[in-house]
Amino acid sequence: MLDPTAADAHGENDRLREAGALVPVEIEGVRAWAAARHAALEAVLAHPDLSRDVRHWSAEGRRSLRAGGSLAPIVLAETMLNAEGEEHRRLRGPLSRVFSARRIGAMRPRVEAVTAEFLDRLAGLPPGPVDLRREFAYPLPCEVISDVMGIPPERRAELAGNDHVLTTTRGTPERLASARAGRDAVIRETVEERRRSPADDLISDLVALEGGELTGGEVFDTVQELYVAGHVTTVNLITNAVRLLLADPGQLELVRGGARPWSVAVEEALRLESPLRHFPMRYAVRDVEICGVTVRKGEAVLACFAAAGRDPGRYGGRAARFDVASDPPPHLSFGHGPHFCLGAPLGRLVGEVALSMLFAAFPGLALAKPADELDPVRSVLALSTTTLPVLLGGSAR
Repeated sequence: MLDPTAADAHGENDRLREAGALVPVEIEGVRAWAAARHAALEAVLAHPDLSRDVRHWSAEGRRSLRAGGSLAPIVLAETMLNAEGEEHRRLRGPLSRVFSARRIGAMRPRVEAVTAEFLDRLAGLPPGPVDLRREFAYPLPCEVISDVMGIPPERRAELAGNDHVLTTTRGTPERLASARAGRDAVIRETVEERRRSPADDLISDLVALEGGELTGGEVFDTVQELYVAGHVTTVNLITNAVRLLLADPGQLELVRGGARPWSVAVEEALRLESPLRHFPMRYAVRDVEICGVTVRKGEAVLACFAAAGRDPGRYGGRAARFDVASDPPPHLSFGHGPHFCLGAPLGRLVGEVALSMLFAAFPGLALAKPADELDPVRSVLALSTTTLPVLLGGSAR
Protein backbone atom coordinates (compact mmCIF):
# COMPACT_ATOMS: atom_id res chain seq x y z
CA MET A 1 0.00 0.00 0.00
CA LEU A 2 1.79 3.13 -1.22
CA ASP A 3 1.65 6.06 1.21
CA PRO A 4 0.04 9.13 -0.40
CA THR A 5 1.59 11.41 2.22
CA ALA A 6 5.16 10.50 1.22
CA ALA A 7 6.11 10.54 4.92
CA ASP A 8 8.98 8.11 4.24
CA ALA A 9 9.21 7.94 0.45
CA HIS A 10 12.78 6.63 0.32
CA GLY A 11 12.17 4.04 3.01
CA GLU A 12 9.14 2.84 1.08
CA ASN A 13 11.22 2.71 -2.11
CA ASP A 14 13.89 0.65 -0.36
CA ARG A 15 11.23 -1.87 0.61
CA LEU A 16 9.85 -1.97 -2.93
CA ARG A 17 13.26 -2.72 -4.46
CA GLU A 18 13.98 -5.38 -1.87
CA ALA A 19 10.64 -7.07 -2.61
CA GLY A 20 11.45 -7.70 -6.27
CA ALA A 21 11.78 -6.36 -9.79
CA LEU A 22 8.02 -5.90 -10.15
CA VAL A 23 5.98 -5.67 -6.94
CA PRO A 24 2.18 -5.77 -6.57
CA VAL A 25 1.03 -2.52 -4.95
CA GLU A 26 -2.10 -0.51 -4.30
CA ILE A 27 -2.07 3.22 -5.01
CA GLU A 28 -5.20 5.33 -4.39
CA GLY A 29 -7.27 2.15 -4.53
CA VAL A 30 -5.72 1.05 -7.84
CA ARG A 31 -3.84 -2.22 -8.01
CA ALA A 32 -0.74 -2.28 -10.20
CA TRP A 33 2.75 -3.65 -10.58
CA ALA A 34 5.45 -1.28 -9.30
CA ALA A 35 8.64 -1.15 -11.38
CA ALA A 36 11.07 0.04 -8.72
CA ARG A 37 14.41 -1.44 -9.77
CA HIS A 38 16.34 0.36 -12.49
CA ALA A 39 16.47 -2.61 -14.87
CA ALA A 40 12.73 -3.27 -14.50
CA LEU A 41 11.78 0.38 -15.01
CA GLU A 42 14.02 0.72 -18.06
CA ALA A 43 12.40 -2.37 -19.58
CA VAL A 44 8.89 -1.17 -18.77
CA LEU A 45 9.37 2.30 -20.25
CA ALA A 46 10.53 0.96 -23.61
CA HIS A 47 8.57 -2.29 -23.94
CA PRO A 48 6.42 -2.34 -27.12
CA ASP A 49 3.71 -4.41 -25.43
CA LEU A 50 3.20 -1.99 -22.54
CA SER A 51 1.00 0.88 -23.69
CA ARG A 52 -0.04 4.18 -22.14
CA ASP A 53 -3.41 3.91 -23.88
CA VAL A 54 -6.00 3.40 -21.12
CA ARG A 55 -8.14 1.28 -23.45
CA HIS A 56 -5.69 -1.55 -22.80
CA TRP A 57 -6.41 -1.47 -19.05
CA SER A 58 -8.79 -4.11 -17.73
CA ALA A 59 -12.38 -3.08 -16.99
CA GLU A 60 -11.80 -3.95 -13.33
CA GLY A 61 -8.79 -1.67 -13.22
CA ARG A 62 -10.64 1.25 -14.80
CA ARG A 63 -13.48 0.88 -12.31
CA SER A 64 -11.02 1.22 -9.41
CA LEU A 65 -9.83 4.66 -10.57
CA ARG A 66 -10.98 7.40 -8.19
CA ALA A 67 -12.47 10.40 -9.97
CA GLY A 68 -11.07 12.85 -7.41
CA GLY A 69 -7.63 11.26 -7.06
CA SER A 70 -4.30 12.44 -8.46
CA LEU A 71 -4.04 9.51 -10.91
CA ALA A 72 -7.25 10.13 -12.85
CA PRO A 73 -6.27 13.38 -14.66
CA ILE A 74 -3.11 11.72 -15.97
CA VAL A 75 -4.55 8.30 -16.77
CA LEU A 76 -7.57 9.74 -18.59
CA ALA A 77 -5.81 12.56 -20.49
CA GLU A 78 -6.55 12.26 -24.20
CA THR A 79 -3.31 13.93 -25.23
CA MET A 80 0.17 13.16 -26.47
CA LEU A 81 0.96 11.90 -22.98
CA ASN A 82 -1.12 8.76 -23.48
CA ALA A 83 -1.03 8.44 -27.28
CA GLU A 84 0.87 5.61 -28.92
CA GLY A 85 2.27 4.70 -32.31
CA GLU A 86 1.45 6.93 -35.28
CA GLU A 87 -0.90 9.08 -33.19
CA HIS A 88 1.90 9.78 -30.71
CA ARG A 89 4.34 10.65 -33.50
CA ARG A 90 1.79 12.99 -35.11
CA LEU A 91 1.20 14.92 -31.88
CA ARG A 92 4.82 14.93 -30.76
CA GLY A 93 6.39 15.84 -34.12
CA PRO A 94 5.68 19.60 -34.10
CA LEU A 95 6.94 19.92 -30.53
CA SER A 96 10.13 17.98 -31.22
CA ARG A 97 11.16 20.76 -33.59
CA VAL A 98 10.53 23.43 -30.94
CA PHE A 99 12.24 21.58 -28.09
CA SER A 100 15.37 20.53 -29.98
CA ALA A 101 18.63 20.82 -28.06
CA ARG A 102 19.85 23.47 -30.52
CA ARG A 103 16.82 25.74 -30.07
CA ILE A 104 16.82 25.32 -26.32
CA GLY A 105 20.53 26.13 -26.19
CA ALA A 106 19.84 29.40 -27.97
CA MET A 107 17.49 30.34 -25.13
CA ARG A 108 20.27 30.53 -22.53
CA PRO A 109 20.60 34.36 -22.61
CA ARG A 110 16.87 34.77 -21.99
CA VAL A 111 16.89 32.19 -19.18
CA GLU A 112 19.84 34.00 -17.61
CA ALA A 113 18.02 37.33 -17.85
CA VAL A 114 14.87 35.95 -16.21
CA THR A 115 16.98 34.32 -13.48
CA ALA A 116 18.75 37.62 -12.81
CA GLU A 117 15.39 39.33 -12.33
CA PHE A 118 14.34 36.82 -9.67
CA LEU A 119 17.72 37.06 -7.94
CA ASP A 120 17.31 40.85 -7.74
CA ARG A 121 13.90 40.29 -6.14
CA LEU A 122 15.47 37.94 -3.59
CA ALA A 123 18.14 40.51 -2.77
CA GLY A 124 15.43 43.07 -2.06
CA LEU A 125 13.56 40.94 0.47
CA PRO A 126 13.67 41.84 4.19
CA PRO A 127 16.31 40.09 6.35
CA GLY A 128 15.43 36.69 7.76
CA PRO A 129 14.51 33.26 6.43
CA VAL A 130 13.25 33.12 2.84
CA ASP A 131 11.23 30.28 1.32
CA LEU A 132 13.39 29.69 -1.74
CA ARG A 133 10.87 27.30 -3.26
CA ARG A 134 8.13 29.91 -3.24
CA GLU A 135 10.30 32.90 -4.16
CA PHE A 136 12.65 31.33 -6.72
CA ALA A 137 12.30 27.63 -7.56
CA TYR A 138 8.60 27.92 -8.40
CA PRO A 139 8.25 31.25 -10.26
CA LEU A 140 11.41 30.89 -12.36
CA PRO A 141 10.38 27.81 -14.41
CA CYS A 142 6.83 29.20 -14.70
CA GLU A 143 8.19 32.40 -16.22
CA VAL A 144 10.52 30.56 -18.60
CA ILE A 145 7.87 28.21 -19.97
CA SER A 146 5.45 31.14 -20.22
CA ASP A 147 8.05 32.95 -22.33
CA VAL A 148 8.50 29.95 -24.61
CA MET A 149 4.77 29.46 -25.05
CA GLY A 150 3.78 33.11 -25.36
CA ILE A 151 1.56 33.55 -22.29
CA PRO A 152 0.87 37.31 -21.96
CA PRO A 153 2.89 38.81 -19.08
CA GLU A 154 -0.22 40.27 -17.46
CA ARG A 155 -1.85 36.81 -17.25
CA ARG A 156 1.11 34.82 -15.93
CA ALA A 157 0.57 35.33 -12.20
CA GLU A 158 -3.07 34.27 -12.55
CA LEU A 159 -2.12 31.18 -14.55
CA ALA A 160 0.69 30.17 -12.18
CA GLY A 161 -1.49 30.69 -9.11
CA ASN A 162 -4.29 28.48 -10.39
CA ASP A 163 -1.89 25.82 -11.58
CA HIS A 164 -0.12 25.78 -8.21
CA VAL A 165 -3.42 24.88 -6.55
CA LEU A 166 -3.96 22.04 -9.03
CA THR A 167 -0.45 20.58 -8.99
CA THR A 168 -0.33 20.54 -5.18
CA THR A 169 -3.98 19.36 -4.95
CA ARG A 170 -4.63 21.91 -2.20
CA GLY A 171 -8.12 23.01 -1.31
CA THR A 172 -11.69 21.77 -1.50
CA PRO A 173 -13.16 20.15 -4.62
CA GLU A 174 -14.81 23.51 -5.32
CA ARG A 175 -11.48 25.34 -5.05
CA LEU A 176 -9.84 22.82 -7.37
CA ALA A 177 -12.65 23.16 -9.90
CA SER A 178 -12.35 26.95 -9.76
CA ALA A 179 -8.57 26.77 -10.24
CA ARG A 180 -8.97 24.42 -13.21
CA ALA A 181 -11.51 26.72 -14.82
CA GLY A 182 -9.24 29.73 -14.24
CA ARG A 183 -6.20 28.00 -15.72
CA ASP A 184 -8.13 26.78 -18.74
CA ALA A 185 -9.60 30.22 -19.34
CA VAL A 186 -6.18 31.87 -19.55
CA ILE A 187 -4.94 29.21 -21.96
CA ARG A 188 -8.09 29.31 -24.10
CA GLU A 189 -8.04 33.11 -24.34
CA THR A 190 -4.34 33.12 -25.24
CA VAL A 191 -4.93 30.57 -27.99
CA GLU A 192 -7.78 32.70 -29.35
CA GLU A 193 -5.59 35.80 -29.30
CA ARG A 194 -2.85 34.00 -31.24
CA ARG A 195 -5.41 32.95 -33.84
CA ARG A 196 -6.16 36.65 -34.36
CA SER A 197 -2.61 37.95 -33.97
CA PRO A 198 0.19 35.36 -34.34
CA ALA A 199 3.51 36.08 -32.62
CA ASP A 200 6.93 34.49 -32.37
CA ASP A 201 6.03 31.86 -29.78
CA LEU A 202 5.08 28.22 -29.36
CA ILE A 203 1.31 28.79 -29.15
CA SER A 204 1.38 30.63 -32.48
CA ASP A 205 3.37 27.77 -34.02
CA LEU A 206 0.75 25.28 -32.83
CA VAL A 207 -2.17 27.42 -33.96
CA ALA A 208 -0.61 27.55 -37.43
CA LEU A 209 -0.99 23.75 -37.61
CA GLU A 210 -4.76 23.83 -37.03
CA GLY A 211 -6.69 22.17 -39.80
CA GLY A 212 -3.59 20.30 -40.90
CA GLU A 213 -1.45 18.43 -38.39
CA LEU A 214 -3.61 19.35 -35.36
CA THR A 215 -7.26 20.02 -34.56
CA GLY A 216 -8.33 23.03 -32.50
CA GLY A 217 -9.00 20.80 -29.51
CA GLU A 218 -5.58 19.21 -29.80
CA VAL A 219 -3.94 22.65 -29.82
CA PHE A 220 -5.64 23.54 -26.53
CA ASP A 221 -4.84 20.18 -24.94
CA THR A 222 -1.20 20.40 -26.04
CA VAL A 223 -0.76 23.93 -24.71
CA GLN A 224 -2.29 22.95 -21.37
CA GLU A 225 -0.14 19.84 -21.06
CA LEU A 226 3.06 21.67 -22.03
CA TYR A 227 2.52 24.42 -19.48
CA VAL A 228 2.16 21.93 -16.65
CA ALA A 229 4.94 19.59 -17.81
CA GLY A 230 7.15 22.57 -18.60
CA HIS A 231 7.54 23.73 -15.03
CA VAL A 232 6.38 21.20 -12.42
CA THR A 233 9.39 18.89 -12.57
CA THR A 234 11.83 21.82 -12.83
CA VAL A 235 10.40 23.37 -9.66
CA ASN A 236 11.17 20.14 -7.81
CA LEU A 237 14.56 19.80 -9.50
CA ILE A 238 15.72 23.24 -8.35
CA THR A 239 14.30 22.77 -4.83
CA ASN A 240 15.90 19.35 -4.44
CA ALA A 241 19.26 20.35 -5.90
CA VAL A 242 19.66 23.42 -3.70
CA ARG A 243 18.70 21.40 -0.62
CA LEU A 244 21.21 18.65 -1.46
CA LEU A 245 24.03 21.11 -2.12
CA LEU A 246 23.43 23.14 1.04
CA ALA A 247 23.29 19.97 3.13
CA ASP A 248 26.75 18.90 1.89
CA PRO A 249 29.21 21.83 1.77
CA GLY A 250 32.00 19.64 0.39
CA GLN A 251 29.94 18.71 -2.66
CA LEU A 252 28.83 22.33 -3.09
CA GLU A 253 32.43 23.55 -3.11
CA LEU A 254 33.33 21.15 -5.92
CA VAL A 255 30.87 22.83 -8.27
CA ARG A 256 31.02 26.37 -6.93
CA GLY A 257 34.82 26.30 -7.11
CA GLY A 258 34.77 25.04 -10.70
CA ALA A 259 36.25 21.59 -10.11
CA ARG A 260 33.02 20.04 -11.38
CA PRO A 261 30.40 21.46 -13.78
CA TRP A 262 26.95 22.48 -12.64
CA SER A 263 25.50 20.02 -15.11
CA VAL A 264 26.77 17.16 -12.94
CA ALA A 265 25.00 18.61 -9.90
CA VAL A 266 21.77 18.76 -11.93
CA GLU A 267 22.07 15.16 -13.12
CA GLU A 268 22.96 13.86 -9.66
CA ALA A 269 20.00 15.69 -8.13
CA LEU A 270 17.72 14.25 -10.82
CA ARG A 271 18.99 10.77 -10.02
CA LEU A 272 19.02 10.90 -6.23
CA GLU A 273 15.84 12.96 -5.73
CA SER A 274 13.80 12.38 -8.87
CA PRO A 275 11.23 15.20 -9.26
CA LEU A 276 8.69 12.46 -10.02
CA ARG A 277 8.14 9.88 -7.30
CA HIS A 278 5.75 7.59 -9.19
CA PHE A 279 4.02 8.08 -12.52
CA PRO A 280 1.00 6.24 -13.94
CA MET A 281 0.50 4.08 -15.90
CA ARG A 282 1.29 1.47 -18.58
CA TYR A 283 -0.95 -1.46 -19.51
CA ALA A 284 -0.07 -4.87 -20.90
CA VAL A 285 -1.39 -5.30 -24.43
CA ARG A 286 -0.74 -9.04 -24.05
CA ASP A 287 1.00 -11.20 -21.43
CA VAL A 288 4.49 -9.75 -20.94
CA GLU A 289 7.50 -11.00 -18.97
CA ILE A 290 9.62 -8.32 -17.26
CA CYS A 291 12.67 -9.41 -15.26
CA GLY A 292 11.17 -12.85 -14.72
CA VAL A 293 7.72 -11.59 -13.67
CA THR A 294 4.66 -12.12 -15.88
CA VAL A 295 2.36 -9.14 -16.30
CA ARG A 296 -1.00 -10.37 -17.59
CA LYS A 297 -2.89 -8.69 -20.40
CA GLY A 298 -4.85 -5.71 -19.07
CA GLU A 299 -2.78 -5.28 -15.90
CA ALA A 300 -1.28 -1.89 -15.03
CA VAL A 301 2.36 -1.05 -14.31
CA LEU A 302 3.46 1.97 -12.26
CA ALA A 303 6.76 3.69 -13.07
CA CYS A 304 8.73 4.30 -9.84
CA PHE A 305 11.35 6.87 -10.83
CA ALA A 306 12.51 7.83 -7.35
CA ALA A 307 13.07 4.19 -6.40
CA ALA A 308 15.02 3.39 -9.58
CA GLY A 309 17.30 6.39 -9.04
CA ARG A 310 18.61 4.89 -5.79
CA ASP A 311 18.93 1.29 -6.95
CA PRO A 312 22.21 -0.19 -5.61
CA GLY A 313 22.05 -2.71 -8.43
CA ARG A 314 22.61 0.18 -10.84
CA TYR A 315 24.49 2.78 -8.79
CA GLY A 316 26.44 0.70 -6.27
CA GLY A 317 27.72 2.39 -3.15
CA ARG A 318 26.72 5.87 -4.28
CA ALA A 319 23.05 4.86 -4.72
CA ALA A 320 21.76 6.77 -1.67
CA ARG A 321 24.55 9.38 -1.57
CA PHE A 322 24.81 12.77 -3.30
CA ASP A 323 28.15 12.66 -5.12
CA VAL A 324 29.23 15.13 -7.80
CA ALA A 325 32.89 14.08 -7.70
CA SER A 326 32.40 11.69 -10.60
CA ASP A 327 29.86 11.27 -13.39
CA PRO A 328 27.07 8.90 -12.33
CA PRO A 329 25.65 6.34 -14.75
CA PRO A 330 22.65 7.70 -16.69
CA HIS A 331 19.32 7.92 -14.85
CA LEU A 332 15.69 7.50 -15.94
CA SER A 333 14.19 10.60 -14.33
CA PHE A 334 13.24 12.07 -17.71
CA GLY A 335 11.91 8.73 -18.90
CA HIS A 336 13.10 6.37 -21.60
CA GLY A 337 11.86 5.19 -24.97
CA PRO A 338 9.23 6.86 -27.18
CA HIS A 339 7.78 8.92 -24.30
CA PHE A 340 11.13 10.39 -23.19
CA CYS A 341 10.46 13.88 -21.85
CA LEU A 342 10.42 16.49 -24.62
CA GLY A 343 11.29 19.21 -22.15
CA ALA A 344 14.44 17.55 -20.81
CA PRO A 345 16.84 19.99 -22.56
CA LEU A 346 14.88 22.97 -21.21
CA GLY A 347 14.67 21.53 -17.69
CA ARG A 348 18.40 20.87 -17.65
CA LEU A 349 19.17 24.37 -18.94
CA VAL A 350 16.96 26.10 -16.37
CA GLY A 351 18.40 23.93 -13.60
CA GLU A 352 22.02 24.68 -14.50
CA VAL A 353 21.44 28.41 -14.91
CA ALA A 354 19.40 28.65 -11.70
CA LEU A 355 21.99 26.85 -9.57
CA SER A 356 25.07 28.58 -10.95
CA MET A 357 23.61 32.09 -10.74
CA LEU A 358 21.96 31.55 -7.34
CA PHE A 359 25.13 30.41 -5.60
CA ALA A 360 27.17 33.14 -7.30
CA ALA A 361 24.68 35.80 -6.19
CA PHE A 362 24.48 34.56 -2.59
CA PRO A 363 27.81 33.02 -1.54
CA GLY A 364 26.65 32.80 2.08
CA LEU A 365 23.44 30.94 1.28
CA ALA A 366 22.53 28.46 4.03
CA LEU A 367 19.63 26.30 5.13
CA ALA A 368 17.46 27.95 7.79
CA LYS A 369 16.18 24.54 8.89
CA PRO A 370 17.87 21.11 8.79
CA ALA A 371 17.17 19.31 5.53
CA ASP A 372 15.76 16.24 7.29
CA GLU A 373 13.15 18.38 9.09
CA LEU A 374 11.53 19.77 5.94
CA ASP A 375 8.00 18.58 5.15
CA PRO A 376 7.64 16.45 2.01
CA VAL A 377 5.20 17.30 -0.75
CA ARG A 378 2.25 15.07 0.14
CA SER A 379 1.80 13.34 -3.18
CA VAL A 380 2.16 9.91 -4.72
CA LEU A 381 3.43 11.64 -7.86
CA ALA A 382 5.98 14.25 -6.78
CA LEU A 383 9.14 14.09 -4.69
CA SER A 384 10.26 17.31 -3.05
CA THR A 385 9.64 19.49 0.00
CA THR A 386 6.78 21.93 0.46
CA THR A 387 9.16 24.71 1.45
CA LEU A 388 12.88 25.45 1.36
CA PRO A 389 13.67 28.00 4.09
CA VAL A 390 17.11 29.56 3.64
CA LEU A 391 19.21 32.46 4.90
CA LEU A 392 20.52 34.41 1.92
CA GLY A 393 23.60 35.66 3.77
CA GLY A 394 23.95 38.88 1.77
CA SER A 395 24.03 39.44 -1.96
CA ALA A 396 27.15 39.60 -4.09
CA ARG A 397 25.20 41.29 -6.89
